Amino acid sequence: MARAFLFVLDSFGIGGAADAERYGDTGADTFGHIMRACAEGRADRENLRTGPLAVPNLIALGLGHAARTATGLSAGAGTALLASSFHGAAQEVSSGKDTPSGHWEIAGLPVRFDWGYFPNAVPAFPAELTEAIIREGKLPGILGNCHASGTEIIERFGEEHIRSGKPICYTSVDSVLQIAAHETHFGLDRLYELCLTVRRLVDPLKIGRVIARPFVGETPDNFQRTHNRRDYAVPPPEPTLLDRLTGRGNKVIAVGKIGDIFAHRGISEVRKAGGNMAMFDKALGAMDDAGEGDLVFANFVDFDTEFGHRRDVAGYAGALEAFDRRLPEALARIRPGDLLILTADHGNDPTWPGTDHTRERVPVIGIAPGLKGGDIGLRPTFADIGETVADHLGLPPGRHGKSFLTAIGGHA
Repeated sequence: MARAFLFVLDSFGIGGAADAERYGDTGADTFGHIMRACAEGRADRENLRTGPLAVPNLIALGLGHAARTATGLSAGAGTALLASSFHGAAQEVSSGKDTPSGHWEIAGLPVRFDWGYFPNAVPAFPAELTEAIIREGKLPGILGNCHASGTEIIERFGEEHIRSGKPICYTSVDSVLQIAAHETHFGLDRLYELCLTVRRLVDPLKIGRVIARPFVGETPDNFQRTHNRRDYAVPPPEPTLLDRLTGRGNKVIAVGKIGDIFAHRGISEVRKAGGNMAMFDKALGAMDDAGEGDLVFANFVDFDTEFGHRRDVAGYAGALEAFDRRLPEALARIRPGDLLILTADHGNDPTWPGTDHTRERVPVIGIAPGLKGGDIGLRPTFADIGETVADHLGLPPGRHGKSFLTAIGGHA
């Protein structure tokens, strides 16, 4: 039985990007810097974690070897690798270091065009866009209109938002316009409707995503973002691995925000939950339900949103360790003929200045029972991941990327 499982540890880069200087990220290394902080006792937190980073299952799949491929960093030396496991790293070729670019490229479609971005100025949005949002959204105005961290801007403007009814609109170095609004005072459905309106308004500007950021609470002390986030992305400009699979009649089960990232194109079913561990439960259920020729595509977003952007080293380390503890449950579901790949869409080094993504190589590790496994080296594009899945599931080659299945003993 040929099935494929693609798990994205959102933002878990492993450093070494050849073009990091272009993005101001020379030296960024999410995995390496977390590991170093843990070893030096700088990532200890009571009731969360202490000591060196403990991710033995990821190491047994070849994470340490992948890091060495990316940066020369030695991790987990001497650890025996699982039979039929493979390891390597991949370099992104897409423009930008954002979520859609990384995921589309993983699915076999590099982003060769430049996204539109808003300047790091106040106001960040063009006057005509702001006026259109207010007019077409039937709003009394907007708050924010700047580059900001999502949690910080809610603390700053949340009470005024509740009083005035004005949504909080902000952006970042990514191609994104985010809208934060209170789930009850503003209304969740109203927020979603507003985001659909704004999605249409920013299409001419080539903005990658409009994101609904609902929150609850009454004061800055208890404001909290909820798990009802939705991303409204531009549809991919040509077919991805997902389209090719569903077009053939197979299922693509999207776990987490995968459906949103691909504008729900090439998606058979969406399963969402709040938090990495609940998401892992959904992924396990999807693995149980996957049939011949199907793909389970899961995103574990907390690494990025809860810890990377918040520059929380201890939290990120604890989340990696929690994920690693659950990994044997996924491995137990892998049958002969299956393919499991763990990777990432970009970096978000929690030791790095600022709060934005970092341009990094990503790990490409996994297991394919019945194949010899081994070292797949440095892949020149994330698209090699998608093409490997396509090869494994018997699809004709796509236009971008090259399968590494032959390198680990499979067909091509």
